[in-house]
Amino acid sequence: MPLISDDIEGRKDVKPSALHQLPATPSTVHWGYFDPALAPVLRVKSGDLVHAEAVTHHAGDAPDLMMDAAVRKIFTEIPEADRNPGVHIMTGPIWVEGAKPGDMIEVRYLSMTPRFRYGSNLAANWGYLYKEFDEKERVTIYQIDASGNNARAHYAYDFKGKYLTPGKIIECPECDRQKTLEGVRIPVRPHLGTAGVAPDVRGRVSTIPPGLHGGNIDNWRIGAGATMYYPVAVDGALFSIGDPHISQGDGEISGTAIEASLDVVFQIILRRDFHFPSPLLETVDSWIVHGFGDDLDQAMRAASLDMLHLLNEHQGLSRNDSYSLMSVAADFGVTQVVDTRQGVHVRIGRGMFPPKGEKQS
Repeated sequence: MPLISDDIEGRKDVKPSALHQLPATPSTVHWGYFDPALAPVLRVKSGDLVHAEAVTHHAGDAPDLMMDAAVRKIFTEIPEADRNPGVHIMTGPIWVEGAKPGDMIEVRYLSMTPRFRYGSNLAANWGYLYKEFDEKERVTIYQIDASGNNARAHYAYDFKGKYLTPGKIIECPECDRQKTLEGVRIPVRPHLGTAGVAPDVRGRVSTIPPGLHGGNIDNWRIGAGATMYYPVAVDGALFSIGDPHISQGDGEISGTAIEASLDVVFQIILRRDFHFPSPLLETVDSWIVHGFGDDLDQAMRAASLDMLHLLNEHQGLSRNDSYSLMSVAADFGVTQVVDTRQGVHVRIGRGMFPPKGEKQS
């Protein structure tokens, strides 16, 4: 079986036959779920480019700063009863012509541009230390600096009650705005918290937990310049994007990232020359494997086994050599601990391997 990235230079020659525009509207988004029975809103061929809008479900935390008429229409026209069982607004699904179960889709994320200069972080009831804060929830609104490279806290307010309704619109001055994090600057690194294909199950699957289909992986490295590989489970793949962020740390400990709408350009390529069992991330210098579980022990084991698979099946190392290399050169990290199913990622540098066809002396 070939190494996934053997022909990375050659793969740059995949030329798109079309550029598709996919705005986020009440008819092109689905709120809180993946579903293989959902009709596609766009059909593409392998290699096509898509310019899609990804809208945050937290736009209502500061509607004067994070909403325009089109975003508000999504919030007001999609009934609360149809926002389940998850919380994220997903744009799609996109039908990939020819995609069949057992294939992979390669998604090259080319650009991610903030729609507004503001985003929201919630210290939520599902946050890791919620009880340590006397079960109080708090919203912090961040503003992107004019340079676009950093963000700073604009104001914060305590949320009254419990944050349970996806897409709640909070109209200030009902909230008590407070100064916060003065002088602190946060690097801006736009990325998608949630993206993936439809799983092969009957009915709706929540967008909250990550899984083999992708979903709410919440790895901040899934940004412009990165490539994700998703295993196809149903005809057409039915790929969707959502949960856009402008910054997040590993762990996402308070419950959310800086949630902010993004305009995303990506290329979808159908791959039949290899298979991988879980969502695989390729960056300019690394491969990153993801593992998920009910606790971090399960997630760590899943990530370890899939990295072992990557090195053994795709790099051609023996299992013994792969295991040794993982211990001395792979970096494991906690992706998130707040999405019901916890996540661990493991990174291995691509530069340590000899070019294909060469052997180390």
